[in-house]
Amino acid sequence: MRKQLILRLLTFGLWSGLAIVQTAYAQFGGPPGGGPGGPGGFGQDNGRKKAEFTGVADDTPKGNGKIAGVLVDSTSGKPVEFATIALMNVKTNKPVDGTTSDAKGAFTLAKLAPGEYRLQYSFIGYKTRDSKSFTIAKGTDINLGSVKLPADVRMLGEVVVTGNAALIEEKVDRLVFNADKDMTAKGGDASDVLKRVPMLSVDLDGNVSLRGSSNIRVLINNKPSTIVAASVADALKQIPADMIKTVEVITSPSAKYDAEGAAGIINIVTKKNTLHGLTLNVDAGAGLRASNLGLNGSYRQGKLGITLGGFGRAMYNHASSTLDQTTTFGGQSVRTSQAGTAFDKPVFGQYTLGFDYDLAKNQSLSANVRYGTRNFVQQQQQLTSTFSDNVLQSITDRDVNRKDLSNSVDMNLDYVRTFKPQQEWSISTQYSRTGLTNNFFADLLNTSTGALTGRQQNLNNNTNQEITIQSDYQTPIRKNQLLEFGGKAIMRQVDSRYQYLVSGSSGELAVDQTNPPGSLNYSQNIGAGYISYTYVTPSKYTFKVGTRYEHTGITATANENTPLNIPDYSNLVPSINVSKGLKGGTTLKAGYNRRIQRPGLQQLNPNVNAANPLTISKGNPNLSPELTDNAEVSLSTTIKKTYLNASVFGRLTNNAITQVRIPGDTAQGFAAGSIITTFQNIGVQRTVGTNIFFNTNLTSKWSLNGGLDGYYMYMQGTTQGTDGKTQLIDNSGISIGGRLMSQLQLDKGWSAQVFSFFRGPSPQLQGTMGSFYMYSLGVRKDLASKRGSIGLAAENFAGNGVTMRTTLNSPTLTQVNVNHLYNANLKVTFTYRIGKMTFEENRRKSRSVSNDDVKGEGGGDGGGQPQAAPAGGGRPK
Repeated sequence: MRKQLILRLLTFGLWSGLAIVQTAYAQFGGPPGGGPGGPGGFGQDNGRKKAEFTGVADDTPKGNGKIAGVLVDSTSGKPVEFATIALMNVKTNKPVDGTTSDAKGAFTLAKLAPGEYRLQYSFIGYKTRDSKSFTIAKGTDINLGSVKLPADVRMLGEVVVTGNAALIEEKVDRLVFNADKDMTAKGGDASDVLKRVPMLSVDLDGNVSLRGSSNIRVLINNKPSTIVAASVADALKQIPADMIKTVEVITSPSAKYDAEGAAGIINIVTKKNTLHGLTLNVDAGAGLRASNLGLNGSYRQGKLGITLGGFGRAMYNHASSTLDQTTTFGGQSVRTSQAGTAFDKPVFGQYTLGFDYDLAKNQSLSANVRYGTRNFVQQQQQLTSTFSDNVLQSITDRDVNRKDLSNSVDMNLDYVRTFKPQQEWSISTQYSRTGLTNNFFADLLNTSTGALTGRQQNLNNNTNQEITIQSDYQTPIRKNQLLEFGGKAIMRQVDSRYQYLVSGSSGELAVDQTNPPGSLNYSQNIGAGYISYTYVTPSKYTFKVGTRYEHTGITATANENTPLNIPDYSNLVPSINVSKGLKGGTTLKAGYNRRIQRPGLQQLNPNVNAANPLTISKGNPNLSPELTDNAEVSLSTTIKKTYLNASVFGRLTNNAITQVRIPGDTAQGFAAGSIITTFQNIGVQRTVGTNIFFNTNLTSKWSLNGGLDGYYMYMQGTTQGTDGKTQLIDNSGISIGGRLMSQLQLDKGWSAQVFSFFRGPSPQLQGTMGSFYMYSLGVRKDLASKRGSIGLAAENFAGNGVTMRTTLNSPTLTQVNVNHLYNANLKVTFTYRIGKMTFEENRRKSRSVSNDDVKGEGGGDGGGQPQAAPAGGGRPK
């Protein structure tokens, strides 16, 4: 009977919002099994699990007494998951029963015999705590409420040392990588950290993919940013690695999240001030490829907390590339070869100001302003030879200056009110704006004399603006059920203006008549509502079902007054997540969700970027959203000191947004033999794969973690045939990757770490993206009283850099692009903390806006193909 009710509950959850709650009340009338939870908590009868408690006899006396509560971290206030709760007999001082806390920190012990007991709470990284003794009589029902578990703190003068968390942790709905445990990433940026996270892949250009798909959304402290919408790779370089606390990978998001794309969400959580007093942190580094300086101060007194920070990073790197391609267009076959070198000189900065204030005991207000800047300058030398029927037709020499500049502002104001544990209401607002400049200036030179023969210039200015308002409410129902619902409105505005200028040998620039100026004005308004329902059974099943409805309205014009007929669309996206706790700490999870993904700014922007005339890129303002059905099953367990996780996943994407390459038409002003990379909605994309990773402690001071992942991808779409007509093509392939990291704690404050990563070739609709690898070695010495540290790290130090070879094939073109990045690096890092810090009780943080519906600039066909600009157009890490 209960199985039938659960099945009905799941069915209703997909399609009928509040009907779930009505069904829960009508059918259950309270939690089956009578397992009460804490006040407003989310308790469950976790069962006895006697096998997990030494000394618990199988003949434990039975009764009808009950006790329940919720374990929370005494500092952060977050639930303490999977902690051990032992029921101790006061007279014998031996455990007679026990359980573990669930994902919400809740625990329940039922069927207790009369007697005098106490509870003992224990978990790694926390002090073992004993409750006061209490008496269980016939029918006793004790509700402990929230039980605070203090961290394992040892005070050495003014320095606070807490118990170490594992480098990789698994939560019920996400994987957590504790980045502050990673020493070799210090002095780097967020892309350096993401390389180390299981299931993620970061290529040489900084493009991020999850399980083989670049169709992801990157959030910063659960907040979006317009600079991320424009370019994930560039946004990551504005976030210093030293300020990242954790990276959360959510592969099966619930209905509460925006209906983001195929793979999932990456949430970067930065270090927050949980201390009392005045502090100043200094982070500095110097290396062969980059130098950085960061200053972060904080002040907290009473109800008010203020933070102020600044970070700057200057980079410098050399690269080279070779390009060999053949195109067939209009019955003519042209082969071109190109050799290039480049010198990259990017500068990134970030400045933040934030405050939070407790309006009352159960109300808080927070506000933040973030300003980011990017100044990416690249100098290129391009020598290009063009052949027809294997006869040399021309040689061109170009000296190119590329400038990709941006500035972004994010401002948010958030309010939250807590009525009781698990019951709260929040309202969040955010304004985000990014200005982008993507220009290049090229001198065309005589290959023999070096004299100027002509000039080209492309001016492209873009703005991306978002205003967001959202409200969320959650409340517990009958102790073991949780209801969440909310609404959201996003008003998005994209504006792009571009023009081409050319000149002869005189050097005087004028508008290029074959490539006239243009513009794109793109308005997108989104209204969304969701409902999510969670139900925990006494047998440790957790069901989370929900649905989200989104309506998108679009108004777009090209060249100021030419309307683009892009229809409005509405989508209903359901989600189901089920987990089951098994014996021995093993957890089995399964999930299904459907997602929608809208095109991003760079995919829409119609500007023709011909910084390299052989590899031209432009967006497509007529792109439609893509829809993905996503399913996965995972199993995690702990065997002695080793944590293992294995998962199998599948994706089916219709109308997938991907990169498509076609030959350039000389009649439209493109160079002979050129290839244009644009974006289209291809027909279908299917992916199945698996992830396996582990984390083990070889000794108390030596840890090892790593994993393998692989996927098979099939793609089918259309491209241009040799006769100029549309032709159906398909491609498929397997990609395998892996990583391995080891950390060693030595005496006298010394520690060491080694890291390695590889990614095999990845299939694309029209070819294969090349393989690549990375590795690093680092040592660190803590200074006196652990107020700071000094470290030395080396990256890709053997050999002569990293090479990636990419091949493209279709009926009209072939291309072999080899990028060589001279990215060997040696860096020294230094950190120091000034100020006295003491822990204070948990401060309730406001929720914040989280827009995760826009697709990044990657192609979604195997991890995002980097542009084939010579000299690695690649951006150094």
